[in-house]
Amino acid sequence: MNDQQLLRFSRQIMLPDFDIDGQQRLLRAKVLLIGLGGLGSPIAMYLAAAGVGELILIDDDHVDLSNLQRQIAHREQDVGINKAESAAAAIHDLNSETKVTVISRRLEGAELAGQISEADLVIDATDNFDSRHSINALCWKTKTPLVSGAAIRWEGQISVFDPMDPQSPCYQCLYPETDTNGLEMNCAENGVIAPLVGIIGCCQALEAIKYLAGSGSSLVGYSLFFDGKYMEWRKLKLSKAQGCPICSES
Repeated sequence: MNDQQLLRFSRQIMLPDFDIDGQQRLLRAKVLLIGLGGLGSPIAMYLAAAGVGELILIDDDHVDLSNLQRQIAHREQDVGINKAESAAAAIHDLNSETKVTVISRRLEGAELAGQISEADLVIDATDNFDSRHSINALCWKTKTPLVSGAAIRWEGQISVFDPMDPQSPCYQCLYPETDTNGLEMNCAENGVIAPLVGIIGCCQALEAIKYLAGSGSSLVGYSLFFDGKYMEWRKLKLSKAQGCPICSES
């Protein structure tokens, strides 16, 4: 690290269980962030601010006026612009040393698997079950850790799934695909209170930073639920689902 980086990240470096080693790990890290909406906005900004060296941003959607209520990476002048491109511009203004690659179209199959396999960690900030199940399956196939989050109405949740941990369940264990087929649970259909996505997105960013820096303990094997209306948190233990088609050895 150079002197400017030492100054910029000094408040993190002074943490005893983070130190220079943790910061250097962040600077070398490559994170794939899928979705630059309500969750992806704070995730992208905090990862760049914390010093993650490279971000790959994927989103095929464009900024709409109704997004500005909660998607804080975007501004009024960004309406009509691709969300990944808008977020990349915001990241550049915050930390110009962060390397950002923008993918402004939907990736599937082998193409998405290729991007996932090249990342040190994947963050799912999408808003539909089909995407979450697809990302989960590909992360397990490529043995790439996954930070998953969701937020709707007044409630949200965060989980971390690690294919390299033999005890880790996967997203399929938490929400079986057979139970979510055809189920639509997004903000456009159900509404969401503005700060909720910031709370959940920041938790996802924190879990990603801890994992990459090797600090603290992660949410692998747990799911953290938040009820914003009554300001309540619940942490539930997760186990592998017997016969899970994604993560079960059998």
